[in-house]
Amino acid sequence: MPLALIHSVENETRKNDALALLPLMEKWTGYASYKMGSMIGFGQYHYQYDSGREGDFFVTGFSPRKQNLAIYIMPGLAKYPELLNKLGKHKLGKSCLYVNKLADIDLSVLERLVVASVEDMQEKYTCIDIGRL
Repeated sequence: MPLALIHSVENETRKNDALALLPLMEKWTGYASYKMGSMIGFGQYHYQYDSGREGDFFVTGFSPRKQNLAIYIMPGLAKYPELLNKLGKHKLGKSCLYVNKLADIDLSVLERLVVASVEDMQEKYTCIDIGRL
């Protein structure tokens, strides 16, 4: 199903970048991909806030959006300033890394960022591979 989402993307560069990123993220995370709305997730964890609100979300993921490629780093990007400084052209949200095209960034640095974030999530949460269920 992630491929159907990717093939629905109109921007050819964004589509091709998503097609390239999909197997890389599976390799880097060790999790199979799955579609979650307009996003592609890898792994899943259960969270519960002090307020009592709880739910399940992916360990990491990405979305080939109309305006950019959004890559979700769930521990938050503030934890990885040294990698972000080496990454290349990007914009930041709290847990979102926005990239116009993969050619703008160093994929070896993205790999280190994704791997570190997944390891950090696995230390804090019990993570499962729902893409293989």
